[in-house]
Amino acid sequence: MAQIEVERDGHVMVVTMNRPKRKNAMTLTMFALMADAWQELSENDDLRCAILTGAESNFSSGMDLRAMAGDVDPDGAIDEQARLKSDPGFVYRGLLKTYRPTKPVIAAVEGVAIAGGTEILQGTDIRVAGESARFGVSEARWSLYPMGGSAVRLQRQIPYTVAADILLTGKHISAAEALHYGLVSYLVPDGTALDKAREVAGTVAGNGPLAVEAILETLRATEHMSEDEAFAFEQPIGMRVMASQDSKEGPKAFSEKRTPNFQRK
Repeated sequence: MAQIEVERDGHVMVVTMNRPKRKNAMTLTMFALMADAWQELSENDDLRCAILTGAESNFSSGMDLRAMAGDVDPDGAIDEQARLKSDPGFVYRGLLKTYRPTKPVIAAVEGVAIAGGTEILQGTDIRVAGESARFGVSEARWSLYPMGGSAVRLQRQIPYTVAADILLTGKHISAAEALHYGLVSYLVPDGTALDKAREVAGTVAGNGPLAVEAILETLRATEHMSEDEAFAFEQPIGMRVMASQDSKEGPKAFSEKRTPNFQRK
């Protein structure tokens, strides 16, 4: 059984963390396979966005602490040491810490999204949660450091005092709280997060891909720029999109009352 399953559904890639016996706890194998998937998402022009989810009603319980304590489950593992030797940076790329695809990633969360589960969540762009989902970065409880980026990222995505409370106490929060603080985008009935994520992904994938990728680039790059700096940054990016053939196809399709046929040109 593969620890990461990758499905391609039209223009959408679905990446599923697949270790349900351990609530999809993360391994080096999973990081390697996710790093490969994110690279493919960026490089494959036929793909327009991705969904990240977990198998069997859980997102991920974080790093496999049982394995760290010696209780290893090697089912589906690749040669992790060989991959570390040839490509030591794959762990943080897989976690969406040091690499983020050029196309949107939508999270579909059911059950637990704890520790590394919440850490990788912060590298996604749109997030859907089932009503019973739980979130938290609990590394401090076990005298571990959240190396997936939460000590930096979480306070940039939700209020500082809330982030500090989560990080320093190791507390878990509900899906309703996550929605309230802006950590997730949608709250849906349990068991329907993936369905909603597919709906959102279909909408994103139906939009102009050049525009989507340019907007995403601007969102990420300008977060901490002044407004004037950000406007200067976005100008050539926006003009490149507006000079494309797709930018002519969109209004033409609108006037002709038909679905646009975008060509990434």
